[in-house]
Amino acid sequence: MSDRSPLPPVRLTSEPELARDALATPALSRAARLARWAGPATRVDAGGALVEEQLPAAAEMLGLSGDDAAAQAGEAWRIAVDTGLVEIADEESGTVAAGADLGLLTGGSPHDVLSVWLTALETVLADAAVPDLEDLVDAMAGDGTVDLSSLDWDPNAEAEFLDGVLANLYLLTVGGDATTGDGPVPLPALAASMIVPSDMGEPTNDILEQVSDAMMRLDDQFRLLEPVGLVEYRPVDQALMADAEEEAATPVDEVDVARYGMVRLTPLGRYGLRARLREAGYEAPAVGDLTDKGADVLLDGTATYPPAAAHAETEQWLTHREPLAAARELLTAARGADAGAPLRRLRCQQALSLVGAEAEPALREVLDDAELGGLARVWLTERGLSDVPAPSEEMVFWLTIDTVAAQLAAEGNSDELHALVMGLADQHSGFFTAAWRVDHPATAEVLDAMGRLHPDKKIAKAARKAAFKARSAQGT
Repeated sequence: MSDRSPLPPVRLTSEPELARDALATPALSRAARLARWAGPATRVDAGGALVEEQLPAAAEMLGLSGDDAAAQAGEAWRIAVDTGLVEIADEESGTVAAGADLGLLTGGSPHDVLSVWLTALETVLADAAVPDLEDLVDAMAGDGTVDLSSLDWDPNAEAEFLDGVLANLYLLTVGGDATTGDGPVPLPALAASMIVPSDMGEPTNDILEQVSDAMMRLDDQFRLLEPVGLVEYRPVDQALMADAEEEAATPVDEVDVARYGMVRLTPLGRYGLRARLREAGYEAPAVGDLTDKGADVLLDGTATYPPAAAHAETEQWLTHREPLAAARELLTAARGADAGAPLRRLRCQQALSLVGAEAEPALREVLDDAELGGLARVWLTERGLSDVPAPSEEMVFWLTIDTVAAQLAAEGNSDELHALVMGLADQHSGFFTAAWRVDHPATAEVLDAMGRLHPDKKIAKAARKAAFKARSAQGT
């Protein structure tokens, strides 16, 4: 993922809950059990791995069985060593001792536990980027070394590919709605997000083959990543792979699509990927980051948030403040004639909708304010409060221009904006005659947009003509 623009905010579970999830993962729980099992008689080789003759006992202690039991025990031991749950006490004799970090799992803070888990995650991710054992055996040279060139495998490229896939999964999870982006993602769609160019229409056979190959790699990798708690994964149906020469049928419904693999980022996975993205230099905010900031930071910060994330962030901000004081702070921060001001006022209006009647004095204080008087009247009227003065025509038109400017900044050419534009032009026959005279910095821009968006050529022409008049009046 090369784009370094801020990522959408993620809704994180609390650290105590995440720490409990981390301790319950097979990867970390097995590593901790092995660390407690290890004693003076435990031996490791020069690389710190359990010697082969001790793997069966380790697997039995973990309750593992089957052909891959020893391999799973070896992986759990590697995680225990990498996370500091065990330490090599004497490299020459190959003896081990309990590591300093083992106590963190029971006596440390939730943050301590999550730090250990993040280290375990890095170990598993590194393993996931390595070719499977059969490929390594096939590439073994006569002297016991591995010929990487025969594998067509670039360690750095493979790690970057997996990082890119996980970044895309993160975006698909939190991009649209930070509170409800919990649905599983079809493995073909995730693979295609890395292979198919965004400007490609119908994928070529070569591209489809690359997507299929990527799916098979990801199937193996997600099987490895599930035990560490990063994802919940429904593997590819092996019946689809029964005949590798036979082209798989195109999925026709949700059940069929699920057979090709489904992956979901867990709450723990959201936490882990956000931590990795931030370490890599990305701006990856979380809902709640702005709680201790001023209203100006809140309104600017949530300007680009999806609606649900902005709502959740604002709710948290308000819970830490007295309603009347919060309303006054929000209104003060909403003022301005800069390009971002209309969207700040929209976010202010949305924030004030979450404040109770205690805020009424703050709204009445700005009734005569040219920038805030309109939204104050809307707030008071919606609550059925009395003695709300009728707005002047000038204020109505100013608020209309401000609202459209905010929608343009927030959503661009959305369906909601199309409906708003059509409603304004259709309900007010003399709208453009009056609108170009509105003393608002965005008047010409709004009228230009209405000219672009309205499907009626006559009305669109009137909007563009009004935009020209507005620019002439403003001397621009």
